[in-house]
Amino acid sequence: MNFLLLTLCAVVGMGFAQDPNLAHGCAQGSCYPATGDLLVGRQNKLTASSTCGLRRQQPYCIVSHLQDDKKCFICDSRKPYDPLRNPNSHRVENVITTFAQYRKKAWWQSENGVSNVHLRLDLEAEFHFTHLIMTFKTFRPSAMLIERSADFGRTWQVYRYFSYDCATDFPHVSQGPLRKVDDIICESRYSDIEPSTEGEVIYRVLDPAISIEDPYSPQIQNLLKITNLRVNFTKLHTLGDNLLDSRHEIEEKYYYAVYELVVRGNCFCYGHASECAPIEGIRGDIEGMVHGRCVCNHHTNGLNCEKCDDFYNELPWRPAEGRNTNACKRCNCNNHSGRCHFDMAVYLATGNVSGGVCDDCSHNTMGRNCEMCKSFYYQDPSRDIRDPRVCVPCDCDPDGTLNGGICDSRDDPNLGMIAGQCRCKDHVEGPRCDKCKAGYFGLSAENPQGCQPCWCDPFGTVADGLPCDPVSGDCFCKRLVTGRSCNQCLSEHWALSHDLNGCRACDCDVGGAYDNLCSMETGQCRCRNHIVGRQCTNVESGYFFMALDHYTYEAELAQLGMGATVSHREYTESRPVTWTGTGFAKVPERGVLQFHINNIPYSMEYDLVIRYEPQFPTEWEKVSISIIRPGPIPTSSPCGNTIPADDLLVTSLPSGFRYVVLPQPVCLEHAVSYTIRLEFKRYSSRERIPNANILVDSIVLIPRYSSMEMFIAGDAASIRRKETFERYRCHDNSVPVVKPTITDICAKLISSMSAIIHNGAVACRCDPQGSVSSECELNGGQCRCKPRVTGQRCQQCVPGTYGFGPMGCKACNCKREGSYNMFCDQLTGQCQCRAGAFGRQCRECQPGHWGFPNCRLCQCNGLTENCDQQTGACLNCRGNTMGQNCERCAAGYYGNPILGSGDQCRPCPCPGGPSSGRHFATSCYQDPGTRQVVCNCDQGYTGMVKRSGGWHRSRCEECAPGYYGNPLLPGGRCLPCMCHNNIDVNDPQSCDRQTGQCLKCLYNTEGAHCERCRLGYYGDASRRSCRKCMCNYLGTRPDQCPSRDECACDRSTGQCSCLPNVIGQTCNRCAPNYWNLNSGSGCVPCRCTSINSFTSKCNEFTGQCHCRPGFGGQSCTDCQENYWGDPNVQCRVCDCDHRGIATSQCDQVTGHCMCRQGVSGVRCDKCARGFSGQFPDCYPCHQCFGDWDRIVQDLAAQTRSLVERASEIRLTGVSGFYESNFRGLEEKLLQAQRIVNARNATAVAVAELMNVISNLRNQISGTTNILNGLEDVLTVIQNQNSGASVELSNLEREARALNLSSKELSRQLDILKHSNFLGASDSIRNSYDQSCQAERMVNISTVTLPSIISASAVTRRKTEVLMRTRKDDFNRKNAANRRALNDLAAKVQTLNLKNINEKVCGAPGDLPCVDSPCGGAGCFEDDGTRHCGGLNCNGAVAVADTSLDRAQQSEEELQRAMSEVEELFQKIALAKVKANEAKQKAQVTLDKANDAKDRINRSNKELRDLIKQIRDFLTQEGADPDSIEMVASRVLELSIPASPQQIRHLAEEIKDKVSSLSNVDTILDQTADDVRKAEQLLQDARRARSRAENVKNTAEAVKQALEEASQAQHAAQSAISRAKGDIEETDQTLNGIRSETVSAERELMKAMDRLAQLDNRIDALKMKRANNSLVALRAEETASVARDKANEAKQMLEGQLSDKYKIVRGLIDRKSGTVFDAKHKAESLRDEAKQLLRDAQDKLERLNDLEDQYEANEQLLEEKARQLDGLEDKMKEILTAINQQIQIYNTCQ
Repeated sequence: MNFLLLTLCAVVGMGFAQDPNLAHGCAQGSCYPATGDLLVGRQNKLTASSTCGLRRQQPYCIVSHLQDDKKCFICDSRKPYDPLRNPNSHRVENVITTFAQYRKKAWWQSENGVSNVHLRLDLEAEFHFTHLIMTFKTFRPSAMLIERSADFGRTWQVYRYFSYDCATDFPHVSQGPLRKVDDIICESRYSDIEPSTEGEVIYRVLDPAISIEDPYSPQIQNLLKITNLRVNFTKLHTLGDNLLDSRHEIEEKYYYAVYELVVRGNCFCYGHASECAPIEGIRGDIEGMVHGRCVCNHHTNGLNCEKCDDFYNELPWRPAEGRNTNACKRCNCNNHSGRCHFDMAVYLATGNVSGGVCDDCSHNTMGRNCEMCKSFYYQDPSRDIRDPRVCVPCDCDPDGTLNGGICDSRDDPNLGMIAGQCRCKDHVEGPRCDKCKAGYFGLSAENPQGCQPCWCDPFGTVADGLPCDPVSGDCFCKRLVTGRSCNQCLSEHWALSHDLNGCRACDCDVGGAYDNLCSMETGQCRCRNHIVGRQCTNVESGYFFMALDHYTYEAELAQLGMGATVSHREYTESRPVTWTGTGFAKVPERGVLQFHINNIPYSMEYDLVIRYEPQFPTEWEKVSISIIRPGPIPTSSPCGNTIPADDLLVTSLPSGFRYVVLPQPVCLEHAVSYTIRLEFKRYSSRERIPNANILVDSIVLIPRYSSMEMFIAGDAASIRRKETFERYRCHDNSVPVVKPTITDICAKLISSMSAIIHNGAVACRCDPQGSVSSECELNGGQCRCKPRVTGQRCQQCVPGTYGFGPMGCKACNCKREGSYNMFCDQLTGQCQCRAGAFGRQCRECQPGHWGFPNCRLCQCNGLTENCDQQTGACLNCRGNTMGQNCERCAAGYYGNPILGSGDQCRPCPCPGGPSSGRHFATSCYQDPGTRQVVCNCDQGYTGMVKRSGGWHRSRCEECAPGYYGNPLLPGGRCLPCMCHNNIDVNDPQSCDRQTGQCLKCLYNTEGAHCERCRLGYYGDASRRSCRKCMCNYLGTRPDQCPSRDECACDRSTGQCSCLPNVIGQTCNRCAPNYWNLNSGSGCVPCRCTSINSFTSKCNEFTGQCHCRPGFGGQSCTDCQENYWGDPNVQCRVCDCDHRGIATSQCDQVTGHCMCRQGVSGVRCDKCARGFSGQFPDCYPCHQCFGDWDRIVQDLAAQTRSLVERASEIRLTGVSGFYESNFRGLEEKLLQAQRIVNARNATAVAVAELMNVISNLRNQISGTTNILNGLEDVLTVIQNQNSGASVELSNLEREARALNLSSKELSRQLDILKHSNFLGASDSIRNSYDQSCQAERMVNISTVTLPSIISASAVTRRKTEVLMRTRKDDFNRKNAANRRALNDLAAKVQTLNLKNINEKVCGAPGDLPCVDSPCGGAGCFEDDGTRHCGGLNCNGAVAVADTSLDRAQQSEEELQRAMSEVEELFQKIALAKVKANEAKQKAQVTLDKANDAKDRINRSNKELRDLIKQIRDFLTQEGADPDSIEMVASRVLELSIPASPQQIRHLAEEIKDKVSSLSNVDTILDQTADDVRKAEQLLQDARRARSRAENVKNTAEAVKQALEEASQAQHAAQSAISRAKGDIEETDQTLNGIRSETVSAERELMKAMDRLAQLDNRIDALKMKRANNSLVALRAEETASVARDKANEAKQMLEGQLSDKYKIVRGLIDRKSGTVFDAKHKAESLRDEAKQLLRDAQDKLERLNDLEDQYEANEQLLEEKARQLDGLEDKMKEILTAINQQIQIYNTCQ
């Protein structure tokens, strides 16, 4: 209780300290309603989960009234408490303070023994709860908790746990202390078993001990806000007897009972109300009740004044703060609205000035302040914004205007807005936006851009004018383009582009493609087999186009008769090949050649060519040719017109030619075998020539071009191809064997012929053995043959070669002296040898002879029979001999093998013979004096050995120095010592002769084979490159360096063994990011901070990192020099007094300066302790200072020790201070016990035990003394405690006295509770500030538009507007639908099947089916069909049957009408066919005219090119005027073979005639219109037919269609008659033009001759122009050099001289009194510069004059060129007219 009073006093004090100034009321600042008990007036809102005696009387007992006799009582709560009638009622409402007068008689009590009980208060609105006070009649609960809900009981949060044993009851809840105001803890001070009655539980939401920075924060507001409060009692306090006795009587004294419950709070109005009113449905006459609805001021509204009044939303709602009311502000809607709302995004966007947004703006206004006009209205600039008529409707076409007709709402020059101006869609224009822009059509409201783009392909649309019709959208196409969008080429055209005509011709190859159709996108033509390319002009790999003489048949392969023989001809590089195949057939008179032909590729006529080589000076007079066919020719075959006489031909063979073409072609068919027989009848009829013969090479079948469709089709292209073929003599150039180079034009035409003849390309079929590859030449098909291989397919050897194979053929190389000819067998290569010749080439003598062709016997000393055929050198000598005549011994042998010497060749004993396997000498000889054999040993063997007695000769049985081995053993050899060339090979001791081990390694090498460098050296021992290791001693591992100069390294690379983090071959530097090589233990890391340094590297010797500005220290982690602090936060300059510092750098962490001796202070600016004087003159104090200073320091140390001991005693207690002493005693007692327990105790142990006991006694005695002293201290403390108890008793008496004045205490509590809440206003203000700050932060996130919030606001407003605008409509429709449904329901109720049966079937519906003659619903016939209707029945079924019969009759009539329509259709189709024929004839005429135009254009182009060449020459810069004038005069002298008047007259006549041809287009246009009309009429007729078939009453429409069809027929017939008349008129006009063209053609031929002469003269002019150009070029170079020099002089004058002049002038100014000479010199220089400038200007003027002359000459040239242009134009007109007449004449047969 005392603690409660102290707490209340503290709370009251804090409440008064925070009490706001209430004097001014709500008008001048914030105001607050009073707090009170929230339970008052809410008896029905307070419930308990358990109440005693609610259903029946229940006994209960008490344990606290020890002085009373009566211990048990009755609880009867079935009726409310009444002091007289029902004093035993203990309902929960008894705890409310309204029962204060019965405080000790009325209370709430739970049922006996129930532990889990709760009291719950349900409020009707949100309240702010400040604290709770509970006064218990019984023990306070052993465990309980207080909960709250802010959502009317849906969710609950715990305020506080209370428990006698928190760890047991609420083990997971913290036991404090309370650190934050919203911490959830468990406390025990209100859960003790004492007092047994009138114990209190107090809970404050905001603990006054914890300061609150912001009372308006969401955290605090949520903590205070409640709608429900619940107190849960979870555990009863008992005396423990309930655990021993389970009887119910025991539980009767354990229950919860509460005298009083106070829940303090108020309705929270945020400083905008000073009082609260009852909520609707709550009584307002209850005294002391705290109501829940604020009576708001400051234009606020809501239960808690949490929002602004309607139309007061200009500023955001805020709580009132002190004298600032933060009242809501009225919206500004310009008198156009009476409603508004607040928008935080708008408020932030206006800089926190205004956030009100007006709603439901009237007078066609809108906007935040109704300051703008609605869509489709604009603001009248002449009216005020508040004027009701300020908004005027827009006058815009809704189809062409953006947003359906919206105009500019106001004038705004910055935005380019004009009030009332229509904003057209992208593709619309006009003041009202009612017209499509150019290039667009079809104005439509549905189109977001207003009009559709024309969708005209720019490639195919005419460039000038509109691209399409603005209404229909049809594009205006170029000449060769079609389609609605002009995006398709006409047939036989492709590549839609910017060309003048839009598309390009397909130009498919006439032979390579099937037709002239191509892909419109790629231009790809339809190629024949194995032909590729866009125009089908190329072939696939491995295919070719044939040459005209492809079908050549060799005479040497023909069937020879009557003395004809084969004559092969050898190929020689010295002369050209004039034959084909391998040679000729030599045919005498009356000789016969028969050629069997079975490979005709194409049925057509062929020219037969005979190739020959005459042998006599005159021509062969008669040769008969017969074409022998396999049978008669069918008349239906391609050669059906051939008669037998056509197969018998006769020709002669002129001696001056090598071929003859038969005058008449032969017709041959595909897949038919023929025999062509040539009979060489006679050479000459005048005289008999003996042995007359001729060499026939071959016959050739050349396809006759004049019989192919591509040349004789009759169209302009075929005629042009034929003329070209003949002009370039493509046929004649293909006939001889030696052909001239074929032109590209001929090659193209012949390729087309080949493609047609073979239906594609021909396979190369190159022989894989004789050809280099499988590909052949594109034209002709000649494969690439290997050496000495011939044939188109490279399938045979050339004459004079043999051995056809993968390597080609080999030359026969027959010896002319020994063979009959130079030819050999094709397989074996054997030449035809003469008598006495021998060998394949007939170039050898018989075996045993040599010297062809003068053969002699071989001379070989009888040791062989064969010798070389050319030199006579003996071959394969026997007897171990060799030489030209086998005259000397072979290597390894010695002796004299000459015939007759009696000697022979014997093996050399070195030591064995050549075949012994132990022969080690190159040769040997026999010493003539000693007759001993001397060996010439091989390398590695020796013939001289040193033995006792001197050197002795050896037989190569020992190894030489530098070699090892034992040659005497079987298979023994002397091998080189493998010492890698690192020994002295002349030293016998350099290696072991038996094992080969190296013994004396040189060049710093070692090893059994001197294969490695010795220790301390490295390199390649095999190259004698071992070098000394140069390791750095400091960076190399110590175990690798015995001394500073001797270190080991890798013997191959020289890499030394480095210490950690050391690199380099010699370990001479640190690795990157390491330093301090001199440490001797490796390099250490730099540790440079990556953020503070430029790089992670540091100085290799000092370790200093390269720091960024502002950082210092070795690793850049400190501040820079003379600075201190944390470099990542702030570096401060060392503020040191330079007079007192030892170094300029202060402490890097603290900034303390480094003072010199005798100076101290942070800045080193005062004398140190122990020194005196005035800084900086400090000197030591007297010696006595040191003595006293030591004494003071010792006393200070002792004081600190005593303080530490006192602190330790305060923490651990007295016993804790002596804990170490007690622990020592225990250890010694344990030691004594161990000694006593030992079984084998010795005297030593006993003595030790006695010593321990003695020590223990001493320590115990000392400890006893200490304890006695402590006992005295405790006695003193106990006395003090007694005094404190007396004081506490006095306090208790005072508390009782205070309790007696309960009314005064209650008043004070009220003041406390009220002032506690009001005192939180400052905290609420702080919370409000934080709330506003959070609000601003949230709003900042939405200020950027558009955002999610702004979008949602827009969507919300649209939805609200839509709901408001559609609400009435929806309600009306809904009501109408309901009424309609009700009407339908009523009608359904009145429906009667009887009336339906009567109307449908025709009889009363109430009769049964048996009696009803007309049937009805549910009636069936005997066969199961439905029965409804019949005779004399007038129902709907009967009427429908009658109508059906009439419809069938109408259908028959319609069928008859349709037959008439069909006849009409046939007549219309016939009319259409005739119209199409007329159109086709006109189109043919137009095509011929176009062809004529193309030919004229080409001729014009040639003429233009010719004239352009003249003009280019004349306009060249290098032509001198005289030459140009002379050339121009000569050109002008040229005259057309007619006077200008005649030419002009002739041109006018031609133009008149040609202009009459324009009627053709008119005819076509008229005919096309008629055809379109006919087609339209046909479509109308079809639609009429459709209507007639589907609709019963369309007979009249059919008749009308018949009439329209009849009219269409008449119109078509009249159109046909007009077309016939126009065609006849066109024929007459063409006949007239034809006669005029003849004379014009003759004149044109003469003009062309003159043009040829003009061309020759132009060539001469070109030569002269080249000379003139060279002269002009040289002149221009000279002028350019002069101009450059002038510019250089000018620059020098303007630059250097001017600068020098300024410098000199400056010097003169500085030294004007002493350097007059310099001034004079400068002036003279200036004069010279001026003179040079004048000279340069004169030269420039001369150059300008030359340029003027040059320009005059150019003008003269241009004038001459214009004269030529005039002549060119006149010539064009003449040629155009003439060519048109020629083409017309040629095409109109």
